[in-house]
Amino acid sequence: MTELNAALARRIVGLLDLTSLNDDDSDERIVALCERALTPVGPTAAVCVHVPFVALARRTLDKLGGAQVKVATVVNFPSGANEPSAVLAEVRAALAAGADEIDLVFPQRALRDGDTVTGPALVRAVKELCAKKALLKVILETGELKDGGLIRRASELAIGAGADFIKTSTGKVPVNATPEAAQIMLEVIAEAGGRVGFKPAGGMKTLAEAAVYLQLAEHILGADWVSPAHLRFGASSLLSDLLAHSGHGDGQTAEGGY
Repeated sequence: MTELNAALARRIVGLLDLTSLNDDDSDERIVALCERALTPVGPTAAVCVHVPFVALARRTLDKLGGAQVKVATVVNFPSGANEPSAVLAEVRAALAAGADEIDLVFPQRALRDGDTVTGPALVRAVKELCAKKALLKVILETGELKDGGLIRRASELAIGAGADFIKTSTGKVPVNATPEAAQIMLEVIAEAGGRVGFKPAGGMKTLAEAAVYLQLAEHILGADWVSPAHLRFGASSLLSDLLAHSGHGDGQTAEGGY
């Protein structure tokens, strides 16, 4: 462990959306997730849980003195192919339960089929519900889009429709965050004036893996751009390694959301 790595690990902890998105999540698991979010080196940026656990996560964090930790949830998850009316109902339920951030899966299958209308329309509708209430992060599922041109187009469409963040992946497909996809997304964000945030998600388990995305963001958008308002890491397995590098190994392994 070096002091440089320790400082980097502490920095990334503050950018982390600590995640549990399992089919068998329970109240006990979500409470434990919230407890872990208040780490010995400072709080994570957010916890990310399924909609039914939003209220519990908010209550638990507040009780533990973690009011500054945001509660994020996912909608249209994981397929991105739910009926718009059902997605909007999910969003309303999440907001009513106290969600601070909504991670919406973009209808990437429609885009792959050449439909450039359905995705932006859904983003705009969700944005209208979230306006002045919650941050909107749009998940592009770049590992399924595969083609760099499609990843760029999805990024442009999501930003144009009102996304506050664009995010690589759900963590539920074979290929999730990759540096190649991240570079394209960050370049589109730069072209939009740097006003939108970026969230790589899925597959990151080590400080070294996360550092690649931090360095890309700094290279393309500048060190001053990097903050929880602009950069997040979606992971369940990353925190243990970050704490180990910080000299605070927690002895736990993640539960497998991302």
